[in-house]
Amino acid sequence: MEILLQQLINGLVLGSVYALIALGYTMVYGILQLINFAHGDVLMVGALTALSTSKFLQEAAPWMPGPLVLLIALAAAIVVCVLVNIGIERVAYRPLRNAPRLAPLITAIGMSITLQTLAMLIWSRNYMVFPALLPNAPMPLGGASITPVQVIIVLLSLALMVGLVLLVNKTKLGRAMRATAENPRVAALMGVDPDRVIVITFALGAALAAVAGVMIAANYSIAHFYMGFLPGLKAFTAAVLGGIGNLYGAMVGGLLLGLIEALGAGYIGDLTGGVLGSNYQDIFAFIVLIIVLTLRPSGIMGERVADRA
Repeated sequence: MEILLQQLINGLVLGSVYALIALGYTMVYGILQLINFAHGDVLMVGALTALSTSKFLQEAAPWMPGPLVLLIALAAAIVVCVLVNIGIERVAYRPLRNAPRLAPLITAIGMSITLQTLAMLIWSRNYMVFPALLPNAPMPLGGASITPVQVIIVLLSLALMVGLVLLVNKTKLGRAMRATAENPRVAALMGVDPDRVIVITFALGAALAAVAGVMIAANYSIAHFYMGFLPGLKAFTAAVLGGIGNLYGAMVGGLLLGLIEALGAGYIGDLTGGVLGSNYQDIFAFIVLIIVLTLRPSGIMGERVADRA
């Protein structure tokens, strides 16, 4: 029972991060019908920006408490990621908005490689230790354990997901986003500026990616130029699992994928004598992707236009 509880905790933490990243994919897809494969690398830029900012603050103001350093580093990461993602939209995607779908897809992959290369040039290709800015001593929980960092990850992810749903469903901006997702030309005739809505959508997705990147770096205490590729790919799988284009689907898909991955690595690893243990946990995400695309391409929750963003 203790093992099950521990794997559920691990899965919830993983799933919370995947859900945040998946929301960025699903918002952009809902409006542009575009898979932004550079989204995972925006996450990486956020993590490395937070790492550089926190190290600078620790050297310049050693008296500053760790949580405040992390908060400032997170704010810096969000600003940089928003600017990067807006730049990507303006330079790489907007000129191809009316091009065949294959063109922006290839461009997205190109932007992903470009961001990785730039990050490697700026921060080097070495793995870097993320400063321990929060208490990380395990706390007992019903026979399992959880760290304060993991608690913050789950609670902050939940708060951001609820906030995004309220923004999309209860505000004027949210109505404009839904109208643009429904039909950009008709929305423009009704006084909505589709370009502005698209830029804001990219900015929101970048902010969520920045938070997710800092979460991953803080949880695993490490950051590097390639760290966004695999979480980005898994978050895309989560978006497809839940129903890409659907906000609730992205959240459900992210949480389910995290739980599947944790339980698969824990239990199937034991059953196979470690052959498919934690070292091979990535395989479960892609097995899920193959099954979903084969049996239910629209995802668990399908695609409801009213919930697009």
